[in-house]
Amino acid sequence: MYLETERMILRDFSLDDIDDFQEIFGDPVVMENIEPPYDREKSLQFLKEFCIERKPKGGFAAVLKETKKVIGYVLFKSIDEPEIYEIGWFFNKDYWRNGYASEICVKLVEHGFKEMKLHKICAESTDINRSVSLMKKLGMIEEAFFRKHTKSRSGEWLDLHWYAILADDYFAK
Repeated sequence: MYLETERMILRDFSLDDIDDFQEIFGDPVVMENIEPPYDREKSLQFLKEFCIERKPKGGFAAVLKETKKVIGYVLFKSIDEPEIYEIGWFFNKDYWRNGYASEICVKLVEHGFKEMKLHKICAESTDINRSVSLMKKLGMIEEAFFRKHTKSRSGEWLDLHWYAILADDYFAK
């Protein structure tokens, strides 16, 4: 995988990315509604097994062109059917609110439909303030709302929002 935007590159991860990867997955704010922050060992294991060795790869590095720093992790993998993909993103909190996630995800959705000929791209989140707003920017619509479906790290039940966009919808706009 290799995609470029004005400010970003989306590429395969390498073991050299471990420090930047750990900054993302080791941050309690980034991991707030996901799972406990990763220690370096767990980050290295996930990076190797899911992002580097897995075939096909499940996660990709979002790199800031200007500095070559990995500032994000972007999930993009098939689910259920080969033409249905899930997209997700985790970005270093120091880079939030700059449009980086939006920029790279817009490009990835375009690639998914135009080059990979996908039928559907979906995403899920408990974060209605940040993630759901990006899902809407990507043209996704809510397909499901699961009330009190998943637990936060503190044990609180959270709602889960499931959004998706079909190729037909993408090309119609």
